[in-house]
Amino acid sequence: MIWRTVAAHNHAQQHEDRRDEPSETLVALNSKSMVASTSSFAPAVAARELLQTKQVQRAFARLDAQARVTDDEHAAICAVPSSPFGEQRRARALAERFRRLGLHAAEIDAEGNCVALRRGRRLRPLLVVSAHLDTVFPPETDFTVRREGSVLRAPGIADDGCGLAALLALLDALEACAIETQGSILFVGTVGEEGEGNLRGVRYLLQQSKWASEIDAFISLDGPGLERITNGALASRRFRVRFVGAGGHSWGDFGIANPIHALGRAIAQLSRYPLVAGPRTSFNVGRVQGGAGVNVIARQASMDVDLRSEAQSELERLTEFFRCAVHRAAEVENEARLAGTTPLKVAIELLGERPGGETPATAPLVQLAMEATRLFGVTPRLDCASTDANIAIALGIPAITIGVGGTSGNVHTLDEWYDARGRQEGLKRALLIALGMVGVADA
Repeated sequence: MIWRTVAAHNHAQQHEDRRDEPSETLVALNSKSMVASTSSFAPAVAARELLQTKQVQRAFARLDAQARVTDDEHAAICAVPSSPFGEQRRARALAERFRRLGLHAAEIDAEGNCVALRRGRRLRPLLVVSAHLDTVFPPETDFTVRREGSVLRAPGIADDGCGLAALLALLDALEACAIETQGSILFVGTVGEEGEGNLRGVRYLLQQSKWASEIDAFISLDGPGLERITNGALASRRFRVRFVGAGGHSWGDFGIANPIHALGRAIAQLSRYPLVAGPRTSFNVGRVQGGAGVNVIARQASMDVDLRSEAQSELERLTEFFRCAVHRAAEVENEARLAGTTPLKVAIELLGERPGGETPATAPLVQLAMEATRLFGVTPRLDCASTDANIAIALGIPAITIGVGGTSGNVHTLDEWYDARGRQEGLKRALLIALGMVGVADA
């Protein structure tokens, strides 16, 4: 069966890169000559043959029949608050749903991830299919979901509520249709994907959890759409900058070093960074704080800064420019202060760093994802972004992030929305890719 060779090829190639000794499963696969070479790998044939199986057709029919249930689950899971470092309630809610669908050993790991294994005939190859539990919104946010036909509105409803709903829909289809796989699928709701979470959930899963040494491939379900296949990991760094001075009265103490003035200079200088045509690079001052009143010279001022680039070398150049801009801003403010007054102090704190990299376009996982996308009449588009897949890619694990169908807008705002029209195609594509990686047992 050709789709089995996709899983076997990926499993063997990945272990050549990451393991010193082959696993028992790998030896078994090799002994049966099931490992395809890169030159013989035919993703178009693999995807088409898998699509024609009775198991997959039954699963597709189940996804269609459960469309309303998927919408209901989507609304229910997103109504559970899940702020940065406050994902516990949503993780427990997801674990309970996994158990209801048949994965009774679903658990919350030491980092807070919700993890549930659907075991195949063998543990490996082991594929992670994940979505993230957290949102960007603070604890006081109202997560109530409003429904208007096919449109759901709520903070985090698309990023990544639709990914969590996809996990449940895929698991339901597999269980309801009794699809037995050759390898196994680890369903995961991760914590800490957004902002200062710094990918803490997936870092733990892939580097410290009991599954860390077993994982062979990784798919993140994040956001809507069907054409996007994120195989590039966008490198990024996030900093908090603090300027601290003596503070005082705006008239009586005028002339002392002013932290807010220095902060403004640093932002202005960062905005002048000489961007090049490529690789794509960005910088953003996302939060500014400081000051006590209009007639008060602030004691301190701070800003949170996000730096990103498709190339590590350009990120290094941008980081150096940013650091120089901050220190020079403090120097200028101190040079201008009244003699004998307290100089500003400045501190730069690294809040998070996400590694870059790429799962090559020629990798079996990427090729399979592209062919599965074409089967739904959509032209696939490879791109680069910052997602949970960054960590897997950096560790040499074949990984991609894909959308789960539908459309969305106003992401990362209180007016975020998700339109479920087109969701079913996204779910079917995800199922096809997952089964292509782990293989389907004989009916």
